[in-house]
Amino acid sequence: MKAVTILGSTGSIGCNTLDVISRHPRSFSVFALSAYSVVDKLYQQILTFRPQYAAVIDEKAAKELCHLLKTQKINTQVLVGQQGLLEVAAHQQSDIVVAAIVGAAGLNATLQAVYAGKRVLLANKESLVIGGQIFMTAVEESGAVLLPVDSEHNAALQCMQGCDDPTRDLRQVILTASGGPFYNRPYDSLHKVSPQQACNHPNWDMGMKISVDSATMMNKGLECIEARWLFDLPPPSINILIEKTSTVHAMVEYTDGSWLAHMGVSDMRVSIAQALAWPGRISSGAPPLDMTSLAEIKFSPVDDSQYPCLQLALDTLRHGRGSPIVLNAANEIAVDAFLSQKIRFTDIALIIEQTMNTFLPDQPTQMAEILAIDQEARQIAHTMLTQPRKKYF
Repeated sequence: MKAVTILGSTGSIGCNTLDVISRHPRSFSVFALSAYSVVDKLYQQILTFRPQYAAVIDEKAAKELCHLLKTQKINTQVLVGQQGLLEVAAHQQSDIVVAAIVGAAGLNATLQAVYAGKRVLLANKESLVIGGQIFMTAVEESGAVLLPVDSEHNAALQCMQGCDDPTRDLRQVILTASGGPFYNRPYDSLHKVSPQQACNHPNWDMGMKISVDSATMMNKGLECIEARWLFDLPPPSINILIEKTSTVHAMVEYTDGSWLAHMGVSDMRVSIAQALAWPGRISSGAPPLDMTSLAEIKFSPVDDSQYPCLQLALDTLRHGRGSPIVLNAANEIAVDAFLSQKIRFTDIALIIEQTMNTFLPDQPTQMAEILAIDQEARQIAHTMLTQPRKKYF
């Protein structure tokens, strides 16, 4: 029986993880859950899984949850604020920590789980985007096991099993992309698209922020940065191809000319189940992939002019230093502004570009420096929200 802590349990990854766990009550128990302020969903999860702890960041929401639990005489202990989140992330009684808090907000807690030597199921790609060197050094020194939950990275990892030296044996890793909801639409026609349209992904059911990142393909850029750290590969070895059906999640080309590809349905429970059961396998609850009903799978190159956010992300692999931190911070500010209908879809890339042109910090060597760069980049991006911008990128 493995005790599981889920950081960000009310999001899509957290809910899917609980669904998988519910199918294997003899193998997994829920030790702790966390949320920022979504009390109703967290309360229902506690009723079902009865964890020992629930960490709630927002103080008002924590008080509301305490009242609900007291009414039902449920003994789950509520921890409040960032300190409570860090406590459950590193708790000695937890075996597996699912890092599913969106954005830079999840970095500290994920790092604490690594320091504690946990098996960390990483769905928070920003941890490696903004703190890759520090994070991977901590993994090596602590003995933690880091398993990606993102479908592409999880697929690539499975294709690389048995590969002793990726830098020697691999020619390239291909991360696939669907192209998002605006594939093949001219970029200069997207300035009037709504948040609802941007979040209408053709293949995946995801949260709003990551759905917008998929529409801009920023998510694929962040995934390239993440893959660079996860697999210790030079940037030229990490490439992207469009595969519209999201059936092929990743491919690996070996130096002997062999290709391995990972295929599956578009269901996050597949990669979650693989990471939970690693190195074994368990049922995920996802429907089987019917190979006979597949439409013809085609791979296409990415049109650079269609996805300026992706190009900005790939630029940070060349720039290095603290540029990925600036990229991520500016993107979070811009996406939030778009979802709040304060800016247009096409303004997202402009705000990120302007922020990066304004601020190129040195490479951070410790967490305090990362957080300082992140905060300064956010402040600059906020000022860019009110600056005049070109009509199109």
